[in-house]
Amino acid sequence: MHMKNIKKVVIPVAGFGTRFLPASKSIPKEMFPIIDKPLIHFAVEEAISAGIRDVIFVISRNKNSVIDYFDRSPELENELEKKGKKNLLNSLKALQSNKINFFFVRQKKLSGVGDAILCTEKIINNEPFAIMFPDDLIKSKIGCLFSMIKIFNDTTSSIVAVERVLKKDVSKYGIVTCKSRRSKVSEISSIVEKPKPHKAKSNLGVVGRFILDPNIFKILKKTKPGHGNEVQLTDAINELASTKDVLAYEFDGTRYDCGSKLGFLKATLSYAKDHPHVKKDFMKMIKKNDF
Repeated sequence: MHMKNIKKVVIPVAGFGTRFLPASKSIPKEMFPIIDKPLIHFAVEEAISAGIRDVIFVISRNKNSVIDYFDRSPELENELEKKGKKNLLNSLKALQSNKINFFFVRQKKLSGVGDAILCTEKIINNEPFAIMFPDDLIKSKIGCLFSMIKIFNDTTSSIVAVERVLKKDVSKYGIVTCKSRRSKVSEISSIVEKPKPHKAKSNLGVVGRFILDPNIFKILKKTKPGHGNEVQLTDAINELASTKDVLAYEFDGTRYDCGSKLGFLKATLSYAKDHPHVKKDFMKMIKKNDF
């Protein structure tokens, strides 16, 4: 069967963000800024640079700020134009290309990532598609999703991004076992969601980038709640891997787990070192231990 190019990405952002309470009670954690750009902006930029044209957000009822962020703000744009702040104006308009379509789907009940993905079935319309979790901020010269789409175009196989994690941390991840090991790309034999360290068969942890065959929707409809009594995407991918090739991709670059406080701080420090407006003074502050 001829496979279409990947043009659609699902970005699930419906969760409560409990690890960042009380701040996340009113501000979605995906809207937390790394310096001056929210996490969700980084995800969408990565998607667009990979050739994505349809960005589908799965939101809950307290995530209207996500919708507002990707809407135009004519009053603000006019004010910036009057004051000659072209760089800021261009940064606001960068995501407003006529070539990019934004969709927003509400997850009525927070029943897990698998259920969130299932909410997008009609928009995906039986095409292979990507999934991105904004919590996983990946800093690299070439975007992780761009590289995965390139692999998909060569193989037409579903792909899961992975990285090696500490053995003591395997219970925080979906853990992948591979049939064979080949450089950066390997065939998956199984995925287990958050196994106990002594039961984990590897230390390859799933990271928030996926490319999936649309058959995943049929599987998700039959997938029973698993870990945390939620419908787990990893359980469905594990089932998919029993009938079709699913590849694990060890990506290049550094991943920051911005779903954790420490990971978020690490990302902020890393991006501050490169930010054109603050890096000089920031590095002076670090050297002087002036904080």
